[in-house]
Amino acid sequence: MRITICEDRIELAQQAAAMGRHCIKTTIKEKGSANVAFVTGTSQLGLLENLRKAEIEWDKVNVFLLDEFIGLEDGHKASSETFLTENFLSYIPSIGSFHPISRSRSTAATLKKMNSLMRDYPLDVAFICIGENGHLAFNDPPADLDATDPYILVDLERRSRRQQVGEGWFKSIDDVPQQAITMSIHEILSARNIICACPEQRKAKAVAMCVYDDMGPAAPCAALKRKTSCDIFLDRQSSCLIMGDKRNF
Repeated sequence: MRITICEDRIELAQQAAAMGRHCIKTTIKEKGSANVAFVTGTSQLGLLENLRKAEIEWDKVNVFLLDEFIGLEDGHKASSETFLTENFLSYIPSIGSFHPISRSRSTAATLKKMNSLMRDYPLDVAFICIGENGHLAFNDPPADLDATDPYILVDLERRSRRQQVGEGWFKSIDDVPQQAITMSIHEILSARNIICACPEQRKAKAVAMCVYDDMGPAAPCAALKRKTSCDIFLDRQSSCLIMGDKRNF
C-alpha cells in the first residue's frame, strides 16, 4: 500500500486519474483489454472528470460497478449505474462493455449472473474509496471478510446510510435502502491494481482506521494494507490524522 498526500482535492483527482490511466494502458498493452471496476459518489467526481479526458482505448475496457442499492427505481440519482453513466460513460464514445448490477432481476438471480461473469473478467484495476465508517464498497462494519464470492448481498449500517443523506442522494435516512449488492473484500483485493481516491476531512477518521487499525470486521478498510499494488491518494484534509495517530477515542 502506497500513500500519496496531495495539496487539495484537485491535485488528488489529477494524480489518481494519471495512475489509473497508466494502469489501464499498461494492461491493454499486455492483454489487449482491461477489466475495470468503479466506485461512485461525490468524492469521485474529480477523478472521473480527469479520467474521461485521458487518452485511453476505452473500446478495449470492460466496466463494472463496485456496488448497487437494492430497491431503487430506474434512473434514481443514487444508483451507481445512473451516477457512472451520467458522470463518465456518457462522455466516452465507445466502451468495450458495461456490466451494471441489475435491479430488474431477483437478488439471487443478479448475484448468480454477476458472480459467473466475474470469473470470465478478472479485475485489472479497481477504483475505490474509503467510506466514512471505514467500509470498502458497501462492506460495512461488521464486514464479512470470509466471503469469497465476487458479489455478495449486505445489510447497510446506519452510518453508511447517513453518509448517503449527507451527500445529498436521499432526503432522509428512512429513504435510504437497507440492503445492497457489493463487491466483496476478497474480490476487491484480487484486482491487479487498486486506486483509492479519498478526499475531504469527513474521511479523515476512516483513513486513520485504514492506516493504523488491524484488518477485521470492524475495520474492513484496513484490508488495503495487504495489497502491495494499492495506491491511496489523499488531500490535506483527509490525511490530517495520519501523521501520528491523532484520533480521539
